[in-house]
Amino acid sequence: MPLSIQPAMALWLREKKRIDVFFLLTFWKANMEKWVFYAIISMVFAGFTSVIAKMGLAGISGELGLTIRTLFVSVFVLGFAVFAVPAAELPTLDRMNLLWLGLSGVTTTLSWVFYYKALKLGDVATVALIDKGSVVVAILLAWLLLKEVITLRIIMGATLIVAGLLVIAKKP
Repeated sequence: MPLSIQPAMALWLREKKRIDVFFLLTFWKANMEKWVFYAIISMVFAGFTSVIAKMGLAGISGELGLTIRTLFVSVFVLGFAVFAVPAAELPTLDRMNLLWLGLSGVTTTLSWVFYYKALKLGDVATVALIDKGSVVVAILLAWLLLKEVITLRIIMGATLIVAGLLVIAKKP
């Protein structure tokens, strides 16, 4: 292939891939429930979070890293709320909302404290996978407290998560 054609071919392939990715994302979004699409986006950002956090912990304690991260999260979430939460919705909050969301904040805090301690000392892949074992805890708590149904599909998926956790967490 002549040299003058190579850049044009590379550009065409790059643009074609962008179009294909755009088409796939559009197709997926159009053909799945909105919550699934949001969960996939969350998964991608959560994957980035662990790696970026580990890089940010270089030379500082996990506790300081968590504190700085939490300040950023607070600012971004409050900024999001200003645009996404109608003021008319605030009076709909009741004591039970505040109780359960407050408890969720406590458990999130405890999870983050120990996650950052683990991340500071361990490998990102291992720490992140063990953390994702929380899916199994969530399944069990949803069954126990929310009366959600546990199907064979969910049992098989949870079993695979635990098996993957054991394989990756085991040091050679």
